[in-house]
Amino acid sequence: MTISLAQLHVYREKLIEARMGSVREFEDQNGERVVYRSDAEIAQAIIAVNREIQSFDRRSPTAIIFRTSKGL
Repeated sequence: MTISLAQLHVYREKLIEARMGSVREFEDQNGERVVYRSDAEIAQAIIAVNREIQSFDRRSPTAIIFRTSKGL
């Protein structure tokens, strides 16, 4: 199952709302219920989602340009 960048952003926003609102439980888009034991677990989940979002930002180069010379 591949998660899109937009889904990751939505998931991160819900986690931040849950953390700021002191909510320990929330339901995602698929209807799955997630219960966290502590604020630290929510913080770790936010960090993990941020890492996934950053992995989308690391794009491979689309063109490689060679600059050569004879050294003259």
